[in-house]
Amino acid sequence: MATIANPKPRMEESSTAITAKLSLDERPEAREHIFRSKLPDICIPYHMTLAEYCMEKALQWPDKVAIVDGNTGKALTYGELAVLSQRVAAGLMKLGVEKGGVIAVLLPNGCEFVAVFLGAAIRGAIVTTANPFYTPVELENQIRVASATMVVTHSSYVEKLRALDLQIITIDKHVDSCLHISVLFEADEEECPIVDIDPDDLVCLPFSSGTTGLPKGVMLTHKSLLSSVSQQVDGQIPNLYMTDEDFVMCVLPMYHIYSLNSIMLCGLRVGATLVTMPKFNLQLMLEIIQKYKVTVLPAVPPIVLAMAKNPIVLNYDLSSLRMMLSGAAPLGKELEDAFRARLPGAVIGQGYGMTEAGPVLAMSLAFAKMPFPVKSGSCGTVVRNSEVKIVDNDTGLSLTYNQPGEICIRGPQIMKGYLNNPEATAHTLDKDGWLHTGDIAFIDEDEEMFIVDRVKEIIKVKGFQVPPAELEALLISHDGILDAAVVPRKDEMSGEVPVAFIVQAAGFNLSEEDVKAFIAKQVVFYKKLHSVHFIDKIPVTPSGKILRKELRNKL
Repeated sequence: MATIANPKPRMEESSTAITAKLSLDERPEAREHIFRSKLPDICIPYHMTLAEYCMEKALQWPDKVAIVDGNTGKALTYGELAVLSQRVAAGLMKLGVEKGGVIAVLLPNGCEFVAVFLGAAIRGAIVTTANPFYTPVELENQIRVASATMVVTHSSYVEKLRALDLQIITIDKHVDSCLHISVLFEADEEECPIVDIDPDDLVCLPFSSGTTGLPKGVMLTHKSLLSSVSQQVDGQIPNLYMTDEDFVMCVLPMYHIYSLNSIMLCGLRVGATLVTMPKFNLQLMLEIIQKYKVTVLPAVPPIVLAMAKNPIVLNYDLSSLRMMLSGAAPLGKELEDAFRARLPGAVIGQGYGMTEAGPVLAMSLAFAKMPFPVKSGSCGTVVRNSEVKIVDNDTGLSLTYNQPGEICIRGPQIMKGYLNNPEATAHTLDKDGWLHTGDIAFIDEDEEMFIVDRVKEIIKVKGFQVPPAELEALLISHDGILDAAVVPRKDEMSGEVPVAFIVQAAGFNLSEEDVKAFIAKQVVFYKKLHSVHFIDKIPVTPSGKILRKELRNKL
């Protein structure tokens, strides 16, 4: 499986899929070491739009609960969600949102998020998702780059948007100069527009820093997201085996691609019930799991840590849990084993992804309908209908088993590119269609992937991206700071946290707290500096690139 010199046809493959593989063999790179899934490739229904695909089975169970708010019990059935999404599409049309128009969604988890996202997809519009806790400056940057003309949000976030030339829609109370969500939710579904949508049309524009630099708009198409969901939950042997009988915990924020894709869209596709929380609170989450008999818990390492080690977990009946997925950041073998020891009835495993990859690259086969034995610490095996190679950073050659190198992936789920940024796109997507992730891994003889390091500079705090370049630009804007560099420090709770190295300007006497406070008032909470170190000079290469490894070694 490491090479595809003579690939054999797999069950469930279409003739076109087989032809594509045979033509691939005729290319020079066919001699490279290519890794594929252990599961058979599948036929992906590209003739469908994302909304059609995810709601295809809704008519089978219109009275089944699609989404329930774990806090309030407010629920929406699949039939109601289908109608509400069509109303949103009709409402957007009446408000002048055209096909290809961009709307920003600045919302916590809930029915409103799902209905607005699906409605926009039906309209042929593009949703850019953002963290509601972003500062006004952070929001302005994203909305401006995305060219969004409308934002759907909660009234508590309106003041952060006042300076922008936007049509603002609030989901709760009426606010002066804003529209109310009723303009969408009470539109006539009979007027839902019929839009000719191509698989390569954009549907979602999350922002990511990629391997380096400032956040960029990641162009995800109907084909991208539909492919990724299909790779996970479709086929006779789904990689992520969820059914209409599952209750899936949705505590991870839907504006994050992990939750949007592997929880919201995958959950809707299989007809599961999504149990939402607006934000993580361990005790409340445990109460909700117990009350609704949650069966699937997608999480990030800090949640796994709490589940494995916090004593209050033992006070709740969590016997309904059958599966716990961990993603967004690496999870250590020891923590996986600690979780298994506490909750032996629940399978735990990892997935690995990147926003630019649509996002899932690899997923544990412990989640499959026919589960495979897996190893602690592995982030899974390559997803179906995709190819992965491990590339040596020095030679550019692909590597075979147990040799660490950069992960590169090629498949139908990867991004179209970065919005209006051909230079960054060319840096990440090569001429042969390989997406370079900036992550270092090896794949062992059992085809399991293990992340070992990062080439890219991005710091991962609880699964959220913190671009060093963004913090460095803010630091250098201070009159008292001559130069600055930001690097990650390992942290048990958060995975990593950002720390700064500072060169003070002459005549200033800044304290660590001064610098931390200066940054804190300008960024969302997870980008705040955890420590500041004052040095005489930032080490750089002859070309001026910061020697981050040298600074990390100082920690």
